[in-house]
Amino acid sequence: MLPEDLADLSDADTYSRSVPHDTFRALRREAPVYFQKERKGRGFWAFTRYDDIVVASKDPHRFSSARGSTNLEDYDEEELSLMRLIMLNMDPPQHGKFRRLVNYGFTPLVTSFMEPRIRLVTTQILDKIAQRGEVDFVQTVAAELPLMVIAELLGIPLDDRHRIFDFSNRLIGFDDPEFGTSKEDAKAAAMEVWFYANQLAEQRKDREGSDLCSILINAEVDGFRLTEAEFDAFFLMLLVAGNETTRNLISGGMLALIEHPEQRARLLADPSLMGSAVEEMLRWVTPITCFRRTATCDTEMRGQKIRENDKVVLYYAAANRDEAIFPEPERFDVGRTPNEHLAFGVGEHFCLGSSLARLEIRIMFTELLRRFPDMELAGPVTRLRSNFINGIKRMPVRFTAEKG
Repeated sequence: MLPEDLADLSDADTYSRSVPHDTFRALRREAPVYFQKERKGRGFWAFTRYDDIVVASKDPHRFSSARGSTNLEDYDEEELSLMRLIMLNMDPPQHGKFRRLVNYGFTPLVTSFMEPRIRLVTTQILDKIAQRGEVDFVQTVAAELPLMVIAELLGIPLDDRHRIFDFSNRLIGFDDPEFGTSKEDAKAAAMEVWFYANQLAEQRKDREGSDLCSILINAEVDGFRLTEAEFDAFFLMLLVAGNETTRNLISGGMLALIEHPEQRARLLADPSLMGSAVEEMLRWVTPITCFRRTATCDTEMRGQKIRENDKVVLYYAAANRDEAIFPEPERFDVGRTPNEHLAFGVGEHFCLGSSLARLEIRIMFTELLRRFPDMELAGPVTRLRSNFINGIKRMPVRFTAEKG
């Protein structure tokens, strides 16, 4: 029997307090395919078990990303036509064609080329705070690295990186009054991003270059090239996916280490655990809480009848603590193996930038632990009000300052 105090999974206020893991745990046990009513919507089916999310993710013909987009909200056809320019909101065969083309910008060679630059940027970021002893971790550390890397990757002038930070906050933070007061502001931010992307594309069209903008605007696969609108949409997606998710993983990962000092001590004593520690941070934090699909036909899952056009929401945060997959899932374990988490999704929409994200996270935490092994909280943690992104807005920390 389900408890009476289940959290409303649709309400952004729920997540401003914490990720509702108690509710996810109850749903996995009693109602893994659960109909969640919405105050301002028609409701949706919440999938909370790992295996069901894998099934839905690998069956785009039954559970579509394009029909209603991957956002929880419903949109009219005019809005959807624009959203379907973004790879996240595509189904086969369009998705496969688009992904093959943009893969040019995410080869192992591109990622390995970025490693020296990521190391240098990480050192520069930590040098700036080294003698201060107390900072806001989100603004001075977690936000800086992905901003700099995305700027470098896309060929964005570094002086523009904080414009990108503002764009990103307004695009995903419209449910949080600190970042935006309405969805209209998020739409305005999207238009500003598209205009900015247009300017970059014009500068790089038909010119050779090693940055991702140059590669993508000039790439061709089987006669297919990105249109201007498709390039703009991809730029917008990468801006959010490459910035917000890594920023919030670094913040959440540091918080996990602070809250589990025995695991931090274990990692400090054995740096060879860094690879498994990064995977455990990804599982534990799960920066993207969920994505939506839309049923393309009447179907059934675990005895629940799902009707055509019903909304289906895949809760990766719940899947990553599924007791059927992860032994002691509520235990943060930097040595956990195997660890087949779904923080990067699964199936055809598996995160394109997963290798780059892992590289950024590994380098940042290697240096953080080496230079500031005693970092601790210096005040309350402020969370983002969002039912989509598991984000931290502010996290004051203190540490032993390095002597100049």
